[in-house]
Amino acid sequence: MEPARTSLRMSSRAAVFVVGGLLIAASCLLGAWIFIRGVEPFAIDTWWNDVLAAWVSPFMLGFSQVMNFLGGGWFGTLAVPLGGAVALILVKRPWSAAYFLTAETATAGCVQLLKHAFGRARPEDIIVVSDYGSYPSGHVANATTIAVAAVTLFPRLWVAVVGATWVLLMALSRTYLHAHWLSDTLGGMLVGAGTALVVAGFFATVIARERVDAAPAPPSLG
Repeated sequence: MEPARTSLRMSSRAAVFVVGGLLIAASCLLGAWIFIRGVEPFAIDTWWNDVLAAWVSPFMLGFSQVMNFLGGGWFGTLAVPLGGAVALILVKRPWSAAYFLTAETATAGCVQLLKHAFGRARPEDIIVVSDYGSYPSGHVANATTIAVAAVTLFPRLWVAVVGATWVLLMALSRTYLHAHWLSDTLGGMLVGAGTALVVAGFFATVIARERVDAAPAPPSLG
């Protein structure tokens, strides 16, 4: 029975690597397509940008600016990863903390590589200050990594729903601020999810062991 379980774990781990690698490859291919096309955005990019330009909402503007702070800069790239890691250590899951920090760092590195590789121009009507390169969205990539990591560490339906909602709201806020084209947010989702999965493959064994150790003991019948 034990060899069968080991084989199943190995095949599941291989699947995580494959899916993660394919998502990263898809992000790279989309970026290459954008680069080859030149400066002209996709039709859906222009349409979505125009739709949001016509949507004048003080609430949405304020919400998007809050998301801009939460998902990037020192808060999104330092406070969130370090805070999440500390929280995991406090609940006695140090390997999970190491996974979360590694995934966040790897995603940030991948995003910067793609930004400088493709150098896509941002929409001209951008209303916030952002770094170089529109593709992919670093905010959305970071949000997706957090969501995938959360589901990896705490595989619950409600965690997945909250994570997906967070990613979609981040994508909406980035395009509402005209900081990104819609396709930039898709690229961010692909690279964020892919990187989180690939890193999860390396930590799979220790994460699974910690999850079992952290599970509450069954009630005693004595």
